[in-house]
Amino acid sequence: MIAVSKFLDGISDLIMGYIIDHTHTKLGKAKPWIQRLFIPLAVCQVLMFSVPSGWASSAQLVYMFLTYNLVSTVFFTGINVPYATMQGLMTTNQYERGLLGTFRNLLATAGTMTINTVTLKLTTFFGGGDPYTQRGWTLTTVVLMIAFIGITCFQLAVTHERVDSYESGDDSKPEQKVSFLRGLKALVTNKYWVMLVLLIFSMYFMMSTFFGSAVYFAQYVLGNPDYYTPISNALSLAQIATLFCAPFIMKRIGKRNTALIGMVIAAAGFAATGLAHSVTTVTALSVVKGIGFGFGGATMFGMLQDAITYGEWKQGFNNAGMGNAASSFCMKIGSGIGTAALGWILGAGGFDAKLASQTAGAIASINMSFIWVPTIAMCVAVVSLIFFDLDKKYAKIAADLAAGKHKGEA
Repeated sequence: MIAVSKFLDGISDLIMGYIIDHTHTKLGKAKPWIQRLFIPLAVCQVLMFSVPSGWASSAQLVYMFLTYNLVSTVFFTGINVPYATMQGLMTTNQYERGLLGTFRNLLATAGTMTINTVTLKLTTFFGGGDPYTQRGWTLTTVVLMIAFIGITCFQLAVTHERVDSYESGDDSKPEQKVSFLRGLKALVTNKYWVMLVLLIFSMYFMMSTFFGSAVYFAQYVLGNPDYYTPISNALSLAQIATLFCAPFIMKRIGKRNTALIGMVIAAAGFAATGLAHSVTTVTALSVVKGIGFGFGGATMFGMLQDAITYGEWKQGFNNAGMGNAASSFCMKIGSGIGTAALGWILGAGGFDAKLASQTAGAIASINMSFIWVPTIAMCVAVVSLIFFDLDKKYAKIAADLAAGKHKGEA
């Protein structure tokens, strides 16, 4: 059920991107969809955690499939793709885009940590001491969705599209009809977009194998599953601290160079873990990886918007919606393939979670997933950034677009 839903979710990303590119309202292209869909998302999220207990199991499965896809495939995609697109529609300034990407990543990390901290506490409270009652989860979801509605209302009040924004029906800027296939072709022939997608794919593939194997590494390689907490917390705290520092570095050396430094640091941190033999050393190297992740996370979404702007200049039309949607699709594909790869690697090594101790082959497969596959993924990210020289051309591109000119035009 989840596998089919994830496939549909990826397809809906591309469809939503196409819809955004063909939306023209007084509010802009992306913001109207957030405004239209955030209440339905909140309602369906509560419904998803309210499966009728008296129904037959087959009917419950149908209910879960429908509500899950209303949440994930329809309404969350209908908000998340416009949300990502707005980063490129609020400004064309490279540094400002970098700042937006930094805060997007910073608050996403903080949000994840908050949810991980409060959810089971809330379900236990509402469940009368039991963290896994339906009533507890339903009421917890209601509380979280009320918070989501408030935060979204704040976002809608204070953010505005400023790039390529015009009122519907304005004859001074006629709408250019761009087919779905033409928009897709424009993306895959945009070398900078392809490089960024390769970077993002590598990051999400790495995270699936690395984080998925971390608890096994703590338990079977270091000898204590409790080591997982300090190892993971050290990485998260280092990443958050780096996200605060990244804008100052980015302003001096640019987004691409900041990202490149981050990926080199992360690759070195992973490779050095292969020589580590103690929890202290592994935890210290988690700090190194967190610094690398912080630099990468602070810059990659801003660089993606710059790559999409390059595509507009090169092709003569704006497909920011499809550009962000297709990258979101690649994130999901990267995460999915990374998760599958983790299972394949552990399976090939003979890993069995039921065993108190693992064979030498299983330990080697855990090391491969936790250390060496992420190292290779980070090296791929480094290579993609080495050839990403858009910073040298962006000023002219932005000036041309501001003047209404595109590549090849006088």
